[in-house]
Amino acid sequence: MKIFERNTKKLSRRDFLKTALGGGVAITGLAGISTNKNVSAIPQGNVDLSTANHEDSHNDHGSPGTVGQVNHDANGFDPPSLLYEWDYGEVSQLPNGQTLREYHIAAVDKEIEIAPGVFFPAWTYNGRVPGPSLRCVEGDRIRIKFINAGSHPHTIHFHGIHPASMDGVPGVGAGVINPGEETIYEFDAFPFGCHLYHCHANPLKRHIHKGLYGAFVIDPDPARHQGEDAQIARQRNHLFPEVNNYNEMVMVMNGFDTNFDGDNEVYAANTIAFAYMKEPIKIQRDQTQRLYLINITEFDPINSFHVHANFFDYYDHGTTFQPTLKTVDTIMQCQAQRGILEFSFKDFEPGLYMFHAHQSEFAELGWMGFFEVVE
Repeated sequence: MKIFERNTKKLSRRDFLKTALGGGVAITGLAGISTNKNVSAIPQGNVDLSTANHEDSHNDHGSPGTVGQVNHDANGFDPPSLLYEWDYGEVSQLPNGQTLREYHIAAVDKEIEIAPGVFFPAWTYNGRVPGPSLRCVEGDRIRIKFINAGSHPHTIHFHGIHPASMDGVPGVGAGVINPGEETIYEFDAFPFGCHLYHCHANPLKRHIHKGLYGAFVIDPDPARHQGEDAQIARQRNHLFPEVNNYNEMVMVMNGFDTNFDGDNEVYAANTIAFAYMKEPIKIQRDQTQRLYLINITEFDPINSFHVHANFFDYYDHGTTFQPTLKTVDTIMQCQAQRGILEFSFKDFEPGLYMFHAHQSEFAELGWMGFFEVVE
């Protein structure tokens, strides 16, 4: 049994790994952590590392993972659903025939559980981390009504092409939106690709790491392209049946500084540590996988994605019709870098295929999962 005293020095992430999480590769004991929610998720009180439930799926002795379950209902979101949920907006037509998509986003303070028994005082878009995955088509008019229902000034900054007045940064256009205020961001969606949005209020690193970010995908419009490019555009556009040949997923790689010392103690894809180890992602063996991958991890200069026993083609930023990297099994992304991965397990034996960050510490602290390939 380990004892953690109140008012002692803050734990570094390596201390957190070695003590609170059991050390080494086996991350156990989180279910026994109690937290002072007014400060952070620093372990407090008695932590009994003998509470490991070895009947937990994929959590045998010496294996990575957490003990216990996150309350997804209380969070209001769960990682399996985050993979596939898209917000296409309220769709209508402008008088000139252009498609208009209207979205509603509110900044809300909300405590979320990021690992069993570990709570984080997040700032969220629409009560979830990451925020809603917005999806539209190249050339659509995008209109976002943003309400700040939180306790600090916030903005939404979109990666893409738009007027300066719509940039969502302090001192430009509407600037920062104070608590209780609202604004409209409006622009045409360009270029096609895998993008993101996030708060750009100062201090920037705090507003990002607290949870204000989300995916922003612009599908290519086949009518704007010719030949083979037009055919590929149909395969990436949610309005065309060709897209059904792909299993499309979105993962936002993120981290959480639970004691606010400038280092992350928990890493994840879609927020919950080891979520896709506890609930492996089931995929059909003969279906091509398309993964929209975004890195928004704060405090670490690079994150990465590695898949076991297979390779993928990579489209950096998703802005090309041909892969920018072919037949690789690991990709690095700096913060805000993103891209599209395409891969298949055709003719592979069914079973569990691991994926994770190839920074071992990130993997040991939560950024690890399984694809479960089925017939």
